Amino acid sequence: MREKIEAFKQHVREASANPEFPHHKWFVKWHLEIVERIALELCDHYPDADRDLVEVMAWLHDYGKILDYDHEYERTQTDGPKILAQLGFSTDFAAKAAHYIDTLDKKLEVDLHEAPIEVQIVSSADGCSHMVGPFLCIFWHEATDKTFTGKTFEELMELNRRKVEKDWERKIVLPEARKAFEPRYTFLCEQSGELPAKFLSGEIA
Repeated sequence: MREKIEAFKQHVREASANPEFPHHKWFVKWHLEIVERIALELCDHYPDADRDLVEVMAWLHDYGKILDYDHEYERTQTDGPKILAQLGFSTDFAAKAAHYIDTLDKKLEVDLHEAPIEVQIVSSADGCSHMVGPFLCIFWHEATDKTFTGKTFEELMELNRRKVEKDWERKIVLPEARKAFEPRYTFLCEQSGELPAKFLSGEIA
């Protein structure tokens, strides 16, 4: 299993390096590797979770985006199981990983608190990873769709606030992750314009 997982990770690294992928310069180091690290730390709190499945999901969850930015969800579901099968994973494992990612992607439609623990782990890790390093700022610079193009700085700040808030409310469901990342969440909300009434006391406006 270890060899297959490493082969899949290497495949994703190579796919992510494609210059046609807008985030090819940083996506592995500043997103996928961080998602994996947080997810595996969360696995220590949930020993019943399938660590192999979690690790594969950490590298699978944005696979479609890497291949085709405009059809990311569809490509994850079609191409993800295919490459896993080609690398020697069982059909059942590949289908389960893809199904769990599909559940994760429906975060606005379903309550992920009720999802399998592997989904909760990877979803929480993904949401937390957006609060680490340069993720949010780089995303402004490289995003090419109409969501970002032509926006004022204040409008981009508001988009960041909405993204962080969505992650906090819908994706980061595990208490260990929420406790550890709450200070980062508060700080990013301030960076996005939600200033406290008093800076020295921390009093909320």
